[in-house]
Amino acid sequence: MWSRVLGRVRTALSSLGTALQRFIALRPPYRGTAAFLVAAVAVGVLVGLGASLLVTAIEVVADLSGEIGDALGSTRLAPLLLVPLGLVVAWAIAARFGKEIEGDGVPETMVGLSLHGGYLPTRSIGAKIAATAATLGFGGSAGREGPVVQVGATIGSSFARYARFGDDQIRSLIAAGAGAGIGASFNAPIAGMLFAMEVILGGFSVRHLNAVVVASVSAAVTTRTLVGEEQLLSAPAHSLKAPQELLLYVALGLLVAAVCVLFLRAIGAAGKMAARRVGRPWRRPVIGGLLVAALAVAEPDLLGTGQAVVTSLVRLTATSELLWVTLIAVAIGKTAAVAVTINSGGSGGAFMPSLFVGSHLGAALALLVAPVWGFSSLDPGAFAVVGMAAAFAAMGRAPLTAILIVFEITGDYGLVLPLMLTTSLATFISERVHRDSVYSLPLTRRGIHLPRHEDIDLLDMVTVGEVMSPATTKLRPGMSTADVLDVFTKERHHGLAVADGERLVGLITLHDIQRAGGASEDVPVEEVMVARPVTVTPSMPVSAALARMAALGIGRMPVVAESDASQLVGMFRRESVVRAYHHALGTATDRGVYRERLKARLAPGASFFEVPVPAGSPAAGKAIRDLVWPEDATLVSIRRGGSVLIPHGDTTLSVGDTITAFGSGDARIDLAFVLEPSDDPVR
Repeated sequence: MWSRVLGRVRTALSSLGTALQRFIALRPPYRGTAAFLVAAVAVGVLVGLGASLLVTAIEVVADLSGEIGDALGSTRLAPLLLVPLGLVVAWAIAARFGKEIEGDGVPETMVGLSLHGGYLPTRSIGAKIAATAATLGFGGSAGREGPVVQVGATIGSSFARYARFGDDQIRSLIAAGAGAGIGASFNAPIAGMLFAMEVILGGFSVRHLNAVVVASVSAAVTTRTLVGEEQLLSAPAHSLKAPQELLLYVALGLLVAAVCVLFLRAIGAAGKMAARRVGRPWRRPVIGGLLVAALAVAEPDLLGTGQAVVTSLVRLTATSELLWVTLIAVAIGKTAAVAVTINSGGSGGAFMPSLFVGSHLGAALALLVAPVWGFSSLDPGAFAVVGMAAAFAAMGRAPLTAILIVFEITGDYGLVLPLMLTTSLATFISERVHRDSVYSLPLTRRGIHLPRHEDIDLLDMVTVGEVMSPATTKLRPGMSTADVLDVFTKERHHGLAVADGERLVGLITLHDIQRAGGASEDVPVEEVMVARPVTVTPSMPVSAALARMAALGIGRMPVVAESDASQLVGMFRRESVVRAYHHALGTATDRGVYRERLKARLAPGASFFEVPVPAGSPAAGKAIRDLVWPEDATLVSIRRGGSVLIPHGDTTLSVGDTITAFGSGDARIDLAFVLEPSDDPVR
């Protein structure tokens, strides 16, 4: 079977490689909407191939693991050797290719998208697949969905960068790749689309929707064709048998929320323990592997992804002989095993484990209550389905994705009311008890706080291009650090971009020179500079650029062209933020004035009118800002002789001027009173 699958993969890769070369050969002006959708299809197919390769690799390693267990003569005790072995291999791969290989994969995707301009290193694709196969194939307790998301997002990032798409299109293809990963894992393209929007992008944007949908469908079809339906999660249709059951689903929501908060705290505690030094680095995966294996000796179902176990639970009937207390114990054991696995150097996610835990809790509740429930015959499989959706919603803070996954894997809407009720309740409670989701928790531990899209401030109204400094001074790679220091002193800068012509090649700061031992005539810039600096584009809101700077602790970023990420167009520095803030204040004031003018214009009886400045008027010789104007009158223009003046605060009125204003009839009377001559010295 595997030879047939690998043969199909090789054929598809060959055809797609040829098509990709032709696509990249196109020049950027010809890449319109149609070409971009073709790119989304290509990304989806590539993600489907990547997901198929990951599934195949896990199965191959699992078969090898079984053969080793048979050779040892004790499959029960084999995990004590195999699980640590898998975690050590995964740790070694991460040590070679980068820390982003460890753990879930979704947090790294979010960081790459939000903080690194959509850059996800291509080399991590093969490394992530290999590390995940070693972790899960040898028995580590985690899911494959998080790694598939990272692989998919990296494919989207690499494709977009090599094809020289713009910044916004890179974001679209990264989200498309991530969503395609979920669509491929569950044969659920709609759920994949929602996952990309809810979790990866953090909001719903129509401009990204087409690419995400196309890629998710392409990936789901590709994966189903290559690995078959039997490797994907599926469940039979269920229904709500009596309205009274909704009370039990409320109880399920409370139970799931409580256990998921425990799950999140276990992951956090395991992460803190893993951060402590335990001697040589390889001891961490060994100790973690032994702990997971010890749990698995008591309950073998804790090993691996647990997908087969979930599939059996969602098909559970009322005649099952399983004990509810056993299911609860297994769910709690899974939380501990997953927390240790993903914090011990292993590569795996929390998506499937959350479904595992939720399905066990749902089935356990149904089995517990069934003997005393007199309204209907409880279906443990239905409660397992709703429980798994609620658990992922509570863990990932993505209720829409959770609901749609159930709809797509069951192909039925019979549980729509319990699903909506339980997932909403579980998400609401978990959000208030535990601030972080399973995806933001590792980032918080590293001091990274990604901006929330609903937090709108003044700097959202200003783009980087409006306040950036032009790239008038560019350093060359061959310059010495001594020459650079002279430029810094002369230009009063602490950091500048390094460019080869108009092409950005790096960034060097005063700190980089000091770290290299000080300025020297013999040390070239290219040996000291940061070769791949974090960049922004002119269309990016200043708020997003500032969040990127704050998260990374840097004081400046090169600004690159929208259509070419290697073309330097300017620099964004801390002082740019000050300019942006003042610009935003002016914009906000202008919008406030506009709203007030619009409000006055829509008032009943409002119209334009003219009032002259007569001789003896107290307003003559005074600046407009020094006069008290009627609140409901808007000054439009001043006609002086044969010319028309646009009034400003420092414009001085003269006798004979005619003021044009807009307002109500009362405003006209009040303005005439302001301009009226008076012999009263007090006035």
